[in-house]
Amino acid sequence: MSFSSIGLMPELVSRLSTLGYTDPTPIQSLAVPAILAGQDVMGKAQTGTGKTAAFTLPILQHLVSARQAFEKSVDNSSDNSANNSVSHSVNGECQKKKQAVGALILTPTRELAIQVHKSVNTYAQDLLLSRVEGGAEQQSGSGFCCALIYGGVSIDKQAAVLAQGCDIIVATPGRLLDHLSRGNLSLNTLDFLVLDEADRMLDLGFKDDINSILKALPKRASGINKKRQTLFFSATFNPSVFNLSQKWLNKPTLIEMDEKNRVASQVEQIVYQVDSDKKTAVICHLINKDRRHIEAVHSSLESQVLIFCRKRQGVDQLVQALQTQGIEAQALHGDLSQSVREQVLTQFKQADVQVLVATDVAARGLDIETLNTVINYELPFKAEDYVHRIGRTGRAGNSGKAITLYNEEDALLLEQIETLLDTRLPQQWLTGFEPDLTKSTPVDYKNTKSAQKKRARRRALNHRKR
Repeated sequence: MSFSSIGLMPELVSRLSTLGYTDPTPIQSLAVPAILAGQDVMGKAQTGTGKTAAFTLPILQHLVSARQAFEKSVDNSSDNSANNSVSHSVNGECQKKKQAVGALILTPTRELAIQVHKSVNTYAQDLLLSRVEGGAEQQSGSGFCCALIYGGVSIDKQAAVLAQGCDIIVATPGRLLDHLSRGNLSLNTLDFLVLDEADRMLDLGFKDDINSILKALPKRASGINKKRQTLFFSATFNPSVFNLSQKWLNKPTLIEMDEKNRVASQVEQIVYQVDSDKKTAVICHLINKDRRHIEAVHSSLESQVLIFCRKRQGVDQLVQALQTQGIEAQALHGDLSQSVREQVLTQFKQADVQVLVATDVAARGLDIETLNTVINYELPFKAEDYVHRIGRTGRAGNSGKAITLYNEEDALLLEQIETLLDTRLPQQWLTGFEPDLTKSTPVDYKNTKSAQKKRARRRALNHRKR
């Protein structure tokens, strides 16, 4: 199957070929034709399988086709105009059309917004005029533009960009609502609304913001003006997402490319049982061992590691400990300014930083195809976050390794992950860092798969009662 066979226009097919993409991924092969056919879509697939392109490519094609059709009609109207006033009116309508927002892509975090914005511009290099929040511009042939909107930077500079007009907006919900309340933009002409990582947006408490944005959108009439398409994409779908979809999507096409909440098959999952006070030493050992191996084989350090902690304080403490051991490490969390976060991400993507220690803020916005290793210094409180954490490796068909440092205090958290994945993650000891069994607290409950499922059902019932 080729990109041409799923209905993409030659300009986009040519661009994808230049980028080295010859065949669509499974999610793209199903989602692209559905979106091009005007359907609402709920798309779920593993991270790194091309979900962003799955909704970006058909949106770009629609906008290009609509622009070409409109400009052709304007040219015909201008040719048939009997006087200058009519011609002036037509030109004015053309300018309004060029400034109309055709697509809005909402993301839960700034990092993911930046990544999606970059992807849009990459796929549409020959189609878009890219304006970022600071007002910088990159000219291209057709005069399309994509605006990047998120908090932590000047809202006035963003307003200036929006005033110039844009075809696509990539935004976080809170900052978008700020612009709407100030009257800095209108979404009256919106053809596409995309919720990227919809489950994460709801987990982070954006439900009210999303509902406010959705309520602010006009209801498009059928007929000449087609109905607006709403697209939900994510690596996992939970009941909250389905409830939201029932309210705002119109008979959506459900596309699920894998078994529920599975991780990429090429990611090797390892669970080391270690004492809490030995975790930092284990991290240093694993990194230095990997570095020595790579230096012996390639004579240069190419391996990078992404480490997840639960809290910002834990991130800073681990970074300081690693730097003390001579390991190049940087922190990424919400207490850092936006400029610092962007600088750290850039350094990590360019391999100027060997180790990035982060909270879950980075789990959905970091896309490095060659990232070899993800380490869970601490297990996440939400089992779904484990899927997204380790989904940062094993992307685009590459192999990867996900290492979890575990102790008995995390027994229930690991159980929840295993229940979600419907698989057991066997624990093992790391030579030289075996746990002190005299300090271990025996697990006084059954940990069979049936017992896990019973506790999962009990938790679900208790949650509904609350």
